[in-house]
Amino acid sequence: MRNRRRRWLAFVCGMVVSIAASAAATEAGAGSLPLAGDAQQTLRWVLRQADHRGQPFAIVDKKQAHIYVFESTGVLVGAAPVLLGLTAGDRDAVRSIGERSVDSLLPDERTTPAGRFETEPGHNDKGEAIVWFQYDAALAIHRLRPAPAHERRPQRLASPDPAERRITFGCVVVPVAFYEDVIAPTLGSRRGVVYLMPEEGPVDALLREPDLALRAP
Repeated sequence: MRNRRRRWLAFVCGMVVSIAASAAATEAGAGSLPLAGDAQQTLRWVLRQADHRGQPFAIVDKKQAHIYVFESTGVLVGAAPVLLGLTAGDRDAVRSIGERSVDSLLPDERTTPAGRFETEPGHNDKGEAIVWFQYDAALAIHRLRPAPAHERRPQRLASPDPAERRITFGCVVVPVAFYEDVIAPTLGSRRGVVYLMPEEGPVDALLREPDLALRAP
């Protein structure tokens, strides 16, 4: 009986050590990822707090107009430039935006909000696979779509200047191949979390009080 108890205790201790070592290795690996500044700080906080709750997650650096997508283990799957809301800022999207015509939206209503959002894979009214992060406001992560030529969306997405990548109604738009190869197998296949980093205030507010910034799709 004592030997069995010792073996059980040894097994439990071994599992604890293994989990701790894995978490430490994951956080240590964050230092070698191609994230800088506030994005790197956000990643370290997410891994340290296990705030993603074992789900795939993404960090959107709005200042750089860039997205980083991670597996549930914290391993980086891919990164890409994104198109964001036309107007810079962190305000919440207008809740009735999904019920209004595109032409009725004012420029200052076309913002991508900041905060921690729970995501859910779904489809838009045309049946296209997307990832909702603020369903009531019709905001999602989705692939680049055909748009009026004067908006120059493909050219904007390819531009090295983050300021050029402001054109959407608030959604986070990614390259088609990136959606299919990176988003679809992660956030597109199960619930997850997206951290939309603020543009106007310090990122600390998002990291210190995640519950206040928590939104569900």
